[in-house]
Amino acid sequence: MLSLIEQFQFNFLDDNRWQFIVSGLKNTIIITFFAVLLGIFLGFVIAIVRSTHDKTGKLKILNAICRVYLTVIRGTPTMVQLLIVYYVIFATVDPGKIVVAIIAFGMNSAAYVAEIVRSGIMSIDQGQFEAGRSLGLNYTQTMTKIILPQAVKNILPALGNELIVLLKETSISGYIGLTDLTRGGDIIRSQTYSALFPLLAVAAIYLVIVCFLTYLVGKLERRLRTNERK
Repeated sequence: MLSLIEQFQFNFLDDNRWQFIVSGLKNTIIITFFAVLLGIFLGFVIAIVRSTHDKTGKLKILNAICRVYLTVIRGTPTMVQLLIVYYVIFATVDPGKIVVAIIAFGMNSAAYVAEIVRSGIMSIDQGQFEAGRSLGLNYTQTMTKIILPQAVKNILPALGNELIVLLKETSISGYIGLTDLTRGGDIIRSQTYSALFPLLAVAAIYLVIVCFLTYLVGKLERRLRTNERK
């Protein structure tokens, strides 16, 4: 029976197995960062299309496409979407597994970001739109200069929570053979036949990152509340 120190050395130090964890963590951070950027960009575009249709009745075709997109993405498992992107969409082209993961998770996140942003836009009083028009601003100017700045302020905490959710969802990247943090721990487990230390290490790293992000989101919420009182 190995002691805890011997088990730690066997799982992480022998044969430099700790590198699987470090490499996986790096890939997880890269995927999360760029998937969030993609998700926010697509989400804002979808939200603007949908809110414009709700308020003006225009963009009917684009709104219909966006609704289908949201229904499909939100109604199917993230893992299935990842597999479809990898094995179907990029079946004959290999842009790299990290790129595939970024696209898959970014498209998934966009559906949820879109609803968050749309709810933020729709929460702004209609009088704000009318005030903008009375000042001589067209719809686009009113949206970009008056509505969106207020909406973004209201939805920042929700976007922060979406970042946390996305980070944890990337743990399924191993299904396409990508060595993310979870996959790195699983590789160590498959070599040492010891599940306790590798999986605890992975869980602990996720927990630390999530706690840090949760702290930042909470701090942001407190700052926003403070600014509202001034």
